[in-house]
Amino acid sequence: MEKKIWEQEAVQLLQDLMEIRTVNGKDGEKPAAEYIFRYLSSRGINAFVQDIGEGRGNLLALIPGEDTQRGMIWNGHLDTVDYGELDSWNTDPWIPVIEDGFLYGRGASDMKSGLAAMVYVLGKLGVSGKKPEVSLQFLATCDEERGGAGARAVISGGHMIDAQTLLIGEPTGCTVGIAQKGCIWLELEVRGKTSHGAYPEEGCNAITCAYQAAKSLGDWACRHEHPVLGKATAQITEIQGGIQPNMTPDLCTVLMDIRTVPGLASEEILSQLQTIFQDISERQGGIPSLTTRIKNHRISIEADHTSPGVSRLVRSMEAVGIGEAYSGISYFTDASILAEGKEGLTTVLFGPGSADMAHKPNERVRIEDYLRAVRVLANMTAVRIEDESDD
Repeated sequence: MEKKIWEQEAVQLLQDLMEIRTVNGKDGEKPAAEYIFRYLSSRGINAFVQDIGEGRGNLLALIPGEDTQRGMIWNGHLDTVDYGELDSWNTDPWIPVIEDGFLYGRGASDMKSGLAAMVYVLGKLGVSGKKPEVSLQFLATCDEERGGAGARAVISGGHMIDAQTLLIGEPTGCTVGIAQKGCIWLELEVRGKTSHGAYPEEGCNAITCAYQAAKSLGDWACRHEHPVLGKATAQITEIQGGIQPNMTPDLCTVLMDIRTVPGLASEEILSQLQTIFQDISERQGGIPSLTTRIKNHRISIEADHTSPGVSRLVRSMEAVGIGEAYSGISYFTDASILAEGKEGLTTVLFGPGSADMAHKPNERVRIEDYLRAVRVLANMTAVRIEDESDD
């Protein structure tokens, strides 16, 4: 069956955004922000590009609502991860290809499909000239895949409106994402005492002490569990140390990736680590010392099923035939920055992509899921997306 005009437009918008290379660490996201600026501005939406330097930028837009005292924020990120081994791809990852009802290419699921769905509905809202029920802000942010510089620039610039709901367009397979794990990249620097390799008892092995501390901390963290997200996780992702084969190492640096669940805070993790290391130090005669640094911190997120933002999303889904289903994600999003300290803000995730496609070769999104997501977002804003010629 031939696609309707609006469907063709929506798919073309997604393809256009995917063709703009925004690999984090290689390509600046500003060209994608400028593309969305032109798209929305031409449709009557008040938008601007926030330049944060080095070819990077955010796109911000605001549509005042009938009730300006209440607000909703839509957020999607502009960047993607790298392509990886090109031999693993069946098609060119930077050229979107439609095949068997799927759109293939880097960013298809994570998350240019969620981003494009938001942009398309906002464009339709602008053309209609109607005001949404509540004020609607759109934040297209850069650097989500690494340090979150885009989201931090929104906050530091004072650009984020007061809102009751934050909707993140991450891939949830068109389910309601009500929880996401937090993330801590924790660096442990342990100093011991060097000695001849033949006399280890005269020294203090910093590598052994660091590993024991990290392993014990990880085992403790993984005992924390959440009904939607499952168990917290912790692993050593980098380790550096050693002088030469016949010398006891006196310095070791370990980097841990800890994925937290609601109820497990960074302060509790650091406190537990100090307790663990104190025991190790006492067994080593008080020689080893520990210095810790948090290199990245993203809070975990949890939404109440009964909150107005979640209920509104569920109703909009049901209106297009999507049953009520809830999910959680194990990776962090810009919500961990945008929602931090916002007590009255409910964060919910909804997007057409599939999380198991993220960061992989042959990344894809089902086109029908993408179009269903567009219809859901249109319902949330009460905007008509179909032209009369489509009826």
